Amino acid sequence: MTRITRRTMLRGSASLAALLPFAGACAPAQVLSAVGLPSETLDGVRMAELISSGEFTSLDFTDAAIARAEKYNPKINAIATPMFDEARARAATSPTGAFGGVPTFLMDLSQWKGAPTIFGSRAFKDFVSERDSDFVAQWRKNGVVALGKSTTPEAGLISSTEPLLTGATRNPWDLNRIPGGSSGGSAALVAARVVPFAQASDGGGSIRIPAACCGLFGLKPSRGALIQEHTDEGVDLSIKHAVTLTVRDSAALFAAGEDADGGLAPTGMVTGPSTRRLRIAFAPDPNNGAALDAETRAGLERTADLCRALGHEVNDWTMPFDGVEFTDQFLLLWSAGAAGLVDQARTAHPGADVATLVEPWTLGLAQEFISRRERFPGAVSYLKAFERTYHDMFDGFDVILTPTVSTLPPEIGEQAPTREYDALRESVVDFAAFTAPMNVAGAPSMSVPVQWSEGGLPIGSMFSARRGDDGMLLALAYELEATKPWIGRKPPLLA
Repeated sequence: MTRITRRTMLRGSASLAALLPFAGACAPAQVLSAVGLPSETLDGVRMAELISSGEFTSLDFTDAAIARAEKYNPKINAIATPMFDEARARAATSPTGAFGGVPTFLMDLSQWKGAPTIFGSRAFKDFVSERDSDFVAQWRKNGVVALGKSTTPEAGLISSTEPLLTGATRNPWDLNRIPGGSSGGSAALVAARVVPFAQASDGGGSIRIPAACCGLFGLKPSRGALIQEHTDEGVDLSIKHAVTLTVRDSAALFAAGEDADGGLAPTGMVTGPSTRRLRIAFAPDPNNGAALDAETRAGLERTADLCRALGHEVNDWTMPFDGVEFTDQFLLLWSAGAAGLVDQARTAHPGADVATLVEPWTLGLAQEFISRRERFPGAVSYLKAFERTYHDMFDGFDVILTPTVSTLPPEIGEQAPTREYDALRESVVDFAAFTAPMNVAGAPSMSVPVQWSEGGLPIGSMFSARRGDDGMLLALAYELEATKPWIGRKPPLLA
């Protein structure tokens, strides 16, 4: 089969289970003291330290994570393909690296040699990867133990993870709501404390949106910062990284995966806050006609006040470009990917009814591309020029603060791929009103979970900067995390 890219398309003891931070039960104080950390703060960095020191083995952590997956996945439906036997076999070899032996999940848009990669699509339900993608190869080198593939919407083309092939993935904070997309399965598994971090990717908001929905930290790195699959086609939107419980896991994964040939000065390992005070442009209002819900606005106002209290300069600001025009041009590029996926499905299944292979949302996007094909070169030119437009906005400040999404996580079904196309398109465009400009510009952007609704749902605060300023964002994230930590918040699923 043709290689597919996003663009075209316990065994552990009872005492150990109690000790691990994601088991859902409180560990005895005398056991916790042996580790020296409260259970809920045991992230991937700490797991790797405990494995390296010999206090625990990779198999200990892997078996405990599998037990948690078996307990919680029936409720959240976040695993597309379990790989538990392979994971145990790999853990038994004591893999080394920056995250040697730490269990995780890979997003099912990334190829891990010998594992199914189904892209959330009925068209590719039998596809098995013959190679590691470049990004995943780096994670393998870093020593992670892949427990399986996390669920995604079909080809990552929508902001909710409700594919027909595997069914709806649910948010651990409210099982009636979405975890976001396209990295929805990864975010749900991390929010449920099954693993401390999971692989994710972001072509239009797909790291930051699930992070916002699930109360996690999600950094979309700069274009060229991390090792990726490279392409010269159109506008390079997508970059792979992770959703994490802690900032330091994201920073350590970043440092371990930097691309020396990406055209950026190396960031290295960011280990904590900076004393630098930033000039922050506060732009809470969507500029594409979407409406911001009251609780999201209130949460963002609190984030702006928090930044002021920390000594940063925060000034009200408005995005200085036409958001309606940008959205129109971006969706034309996005729909070209859907059209490519439909073509690949037809090639892979000659004679089959394409409607039985790809979802109505994908078909609707593909039809939108076909009807507007003659405008595609102009859209590409507009979006390539937008990179300069975006970076020129930073002459008077360092960071832009916006919501990550315009509402609290919608209910399951609001963005289902079977919904009538025009209504679904409007819902997606309104919900994901803030994230795509940073993909087009190749700029770093992060969702930070420092706010929550009155009903206990997470609200993402999104900070974005110039391309190459990833380290500055990570330092700010450390400061926010230390000031208003979120690691102790657990979703009702774990109660």
